Amino acid sequence: MSPRSPSVNEELRRRSRERILQATVELVSTRGYEATTLGDIAERAGSARGLISYYFPGKRQLLQSAVHRLMHLTLEEALEREPRTEDGRERLARAIDAILGLAVERPTLMRTHMAGILQAEGFVQCPEQQRLAFLLRDTVTRYGSEDVDTDYPLLRALLMGAVVAVLLPGAPMPMARLRWELFQRYGLDWEQGAPPDGGPPDGAPVPRLDQSSRSK
Repeated sequence: MSPRSPSVNEELRRRSRERILQATVELVSTRGYEATTLGDIAERAGSARGLISYYFPGKRQLLQSAVHRLMHLTLEEALEREPRTEDGRERLARAIDAILGLAVERPTLMRTHMAGILQAEGFVQCPEQQRLAFLLRDTVTRYGSEDVDTDYPLLRALLMGAVVAVLLPGAPMPMARLRWELFQRYGLDWEQGAPPDGGPPDGAPVPRLDQSSRSK
């Protein structure tokens, strides 16, 4: 039997790593961070326990990479869904809705993720984080930013703040209010993106999409 080619080995490693990341998302979402062990993750992923240590220096780094992958895939799906659009305002609206939606749909996972980022280690520089950053920077560019190096970190900070506000134990803010505030800041129409059921928060004006925006 001939040895596998380097390209085949690379593809097998990629798939193995993605299975580990997906297993992490599934287990932490349902069990929580402390109750999920690396052994549990390896078993769910069908991988050897030592393989996790080969790819990731620790459990916290693994979780960050797993959540960044989830965020990247969720954001990519939102940006590319039908009807496809190149309109920068619509793409920014979709990006905001995608990230806020994860806070609502996966509160345990996202709360744990944000807690890890706010601790000493901060952002883990991994391929998943880099893909997420590329999509957000591209969104800011298409929106029309003249200073992406300033506007991208600001958007990231505003999204992080909104996610924390949604997940704040005992005093969460309504997602619709946070969405409206972000949309107001960026001059977006409530009807853009994926507006939640129930309409805008009480007292908020509902700007209507003009005909030029609808045609893009």
